[in-house]
Amino acid sequence: MRLVIVTGMSGAGKTIALKNLEDMGFYCVDNLPILLIEKFAELTLSSRNEREDIALGVDIRSGEDLPMLESIIDKWRESSYPFSILFLEANDETLIKRYKETRRSHPLSRTGRIETGIMQEREKLGFLRAKADQIMDTSRMLTKELRQNLERLYCEGREKSNLCITILSFGFKYGIPSDADLVFDVRFLPNPHYVAELRAHTGMESCVQEYVMQGGTGAAFLEKLTDMLGFLVPNYDKEGKNQLVIAIGCTGGKHRSVTIACEMFERLKQDTRYEVHLEHRDAGIEGK
Repeated sequence: MRLVIVTGMSGAGKTIALKNLEDMGFYCVDNLPILLIEKFAELTLSSRNEREDIALGVDIRSGEDLPMLESIIDKWRESSYPFSILFLEANDETLIKRYKETRRSHPLSRTGRIETGIMQEREKLGFLRAKADQIMDTSRMLTKELRQNLERLYCEGREKSNLCITILSFGFKYGIPSDADLVFDVRFLPNPHYVAELRAHTGMESCVQEYVMQGGTGAAFLEKLTDMLGFLVPNYDKEGKNQLVIAIGCTGGKHRSVTIACEMFERLKQDTRYEVHLEHRDAGIEGK
């Protein structure tokens, strides 16, 4: 188990960092009162899964209690408690621009100038910056670059990716899935619907699969689709995408789309870096 204290300047990206860490499997808690932090850490260390990581957001909103955190940190360092501090910062110009764009007031300058609040905040957070294990300047950083930096810091050596892939079969006559990222139409394949003894079966059964795959067209399509996804998936992952829905459709979503979805699922799940799921949206609808 690791505990990461995520802190830094208001407007430097702490909320985004916590959301990204949550996507990476961290249990995230933001703005916990300083008086509860030590007890919270003790409870999580003793009761939570030892392999579960925790991210604890702390910032200037802690108010007058914030200086108490310094003694807690010193105590943890002396006892070799498994924690680290990530401090996010940005230059004054960038912080002012971000506040003006969002039209939000700085926590320390509700009725005054943003510049004054930033100056006071830097002073109050000085001890955290001095004790930080990692300092990340987000002044010129895109959201995807922040995520990539967090992955390098906290996911290095991890075999699993954060990208979750869903292979979803569907029927066009019931509508294209609203959450689909990629849609493939397999209505060019042989249709078992017109074979009386196959009509009641689905693409999850071998008799239907053999009919759909006859002639080699289905196999050729799967090879081309596998090649395309072999290129796309790693690039989606690199870009920071964490959900990818690949929708495969036929007329009713019972035979051809189900067959191809099953075959594609078997191929994609061979890459153990990704979590892959298979769903058949319309295969059970009566009246096809």
